[in-house]
Amino acid sequence: MVITDRDLAIAAAQAGAAVVRSKYGASLARFEKSRGDFATAADIEAEKVILDVLRTARPDDAVTGEESGRTGAGGAERMWLVDPLCGTLNYAARSMLVAVNVALRTRFGITVAASADPFAEEVFWTDGASAYVRRDGVDEKLTPSADSRLVDVNLDPPFPNDPRFRAVRLLADPGFVEQFRPRVVSTTLAVAWVAAGRRAAYVTDGHLQDSVHFASGIALCQAAGCVVTGIQGQPLHTGVGGLVVAADQETHAALLALIGHQFPPEGGSAVATP
Repeated sequence: MVITDRDLAIAAAQAGAAVVRSKYGASLARFEKSRGDFATAADIEAEKVILDVLRTARPDDAVTGEESGRTGAGGAERMWLVDPLCGTLNYAARSMLVAVNVALRTRFGITVAASADPFAEEVFWTDGASAYVRRDGVDEKLTPSADSRLVDVNLDPPFPNDPRFRAVRLLADPGFVEQFRPRVVSTTLAVAWVAAGRRAAYVTDGHLQDSVHFASGIALCQAAGCVVTGIQGQPLHTGVGGLVVAADQETHAALLALIGHQFPPEGGSAVATP
């Protein structure tokens, strides 16, 4: 029986999550990638398992993996984006805040995506039209909500808009503290949480086009009905880049106003919040 792209994304994310879960707490080899960034043996093995699932079902598709890079036909219109363990530093420090992300990009954009939480044993998934979370084989539709007022802010590099914009300055902005409660979980699982109503919003800098880290979470939020733009409210993947994803228009507008404090009018100079 032919497996659908949606079910393949879910199956691949679940396979990777099983590896991540099984190796948690073990002494794992580390592979340095750059200063302050590394992969563990769990990242490598989880990616291998995910790629095996994808290649078995879709041998003609290309794949971009966080650890192995791009493989497959250079002209392939279908590209799987795989992040086998988003939150490696958390995982290595024995924190369970991680995600396993799998998304498919075609000429129509991201058409299916899954983001698995290995420890809650949940899979957030979208077929491009709606978004759900699967627990114990049961799917529940995702419903964004700003009620928590929790906003996750990504503080990890790179910072392409520095010195004009740094997400960390939001944490010191009096207006931010008055309206929201910051969280920094350092995994894109938090992007899926916005779609699920567990976070009011998520903010990060960066150029995120075809990002193995963010593609799944962004697709989930778009399908769930969140407000998703770049950090200046511009269409995603344009202008200065970045990402603001919010549960509703009110939260999104409030965050854009706060972010605007760091982007002066043309000819002006930014004033950093102390």
